[in-house]
Amino acid sequence: MTRRPTFPAQLGAGPGPGLSLRPSAARAAAPRPAPQQAAGMGLDSGAVRARMVAKLAAQGIGDARVLAAMGEVPRHAFVDSALVNQAYEDTSLPIGLGQTISKPNVVARMIELLLGGHCDAQGRLGRVLEIGTGCGYQAAVLGRVSREVYSIERLRGLHDKARDNFGPLRLTNVHLLFGDGMVGYAKGAPYAGIIAAAGGDAVPAAWIDQLAPGGRIVAPCVMPGGAQALVVIEKTPSGLQRSVLEAVHFVPLKSGIA
Repeated sequence: MTRRPTFPAQLGAGPGPGLSLRPSAARAAAPRPAPQQAAGMGLDSGAVRARMVAKLAAQGIGDARVLAAMGEVPRHAFVDSALVNQAYEDTSLPIGLGQTISKPNVVARMIELLLGGHCDAQGRLGRVLEIGTGCGYQAAVLGRVSREVYSIERLRGLHDKARDNFGPLRLTNVHLLFGDGMVGYAKGAPYAGIIAAAGGDAVPAAWIDQLAPGGRIVAPCVMPGGAQALVVIEKTPSGLQRSVLEAVHFVPLKSGIA
């Protein structure tokens, strides 16, 4: 039986084939205060985040845990300085290498769906697997509503960017992994939730295998007509339950590393 990593996981040792694992910079560096605003940008991030949260609530995000987490994480710390004044608008933004940071509404919606699964007595998810770290923003929000987060990124440039973005933040329960997200991360399984920021034709079997009973997968999938839709898969005692929800648009799910 494979021994699961202790917490905080030491991800620098013993990577499997094709998977390079590193501890996030948050654990490697001495704790530093979380930034209150973007220096030199004239951005009152606290007030702007509060307005963003109010808009999310008006758009139908009703889970207080999600709204609180969205209000705590400084989204401007995860976007390029040239785009910082757009950080709290409900829009996706480029983060390099042909990838984007998802709209705040989409992040909140997917995490709210994930929290509909099994939570502990404090209303938090247990261990969560994120496929597609990107710039690290969604992983940071997940870290506020989960006990542990394992986040995998296949593009080295984005993995390094997310690690740098985490530097000033206190995110000791978020583990950043560089590897192929399509195979998941079996050493951290089983997961209370799995969330994907890329869409494929089907949910990989590895994710199903690594999902705990009562857990949920929230991921975009390509429908027969070619468009993407948000899909929720729940592992119940009677088998898998699959729900197809609203249309979404994510980057394609790809295998391998680059």
